Amino acid sequence: MKLHVKKGDTVKVIAGNSKGNTGKVLLVYPDKNRAIVEGLNKVKKHQKPQAKNTQGGIIEKESPIHISNLMLIDTKGNVTRIGRKVDIKTKKLVRYSKKSGEVIK
Repeated sequence: MKLHVKKGDTVKVIAGNSKGNTGKVLLVYPDKNRAIVEGLNKVKKHQKPQAKNTQGGIIEKESPIHISNLMLIDTKGNVTRIGRKVDIKTKKLVRYSKKSGEVIK
């Protein structure tokens, strides 16, 4: 299944606790339809002391957000829907902004 967001895209959250915030996609889980966005949907996790973190304690980390709650921001800074079409020059499938019509890299 093709998803409308990829790693490295800038997205805006349209629903949930982080609604209205923007961030960069760090990871995408296609099997779960979720993505981790930098600095958003933070949760606190209690961690035991380990080799990496000898102190232990409560750490904050990003938790996955469902992809349906994310909208892509194009190069002009507009929130847009995504379409797919075959590029005439390269004959490959590319994503494009439905609002402006330009190809998204």
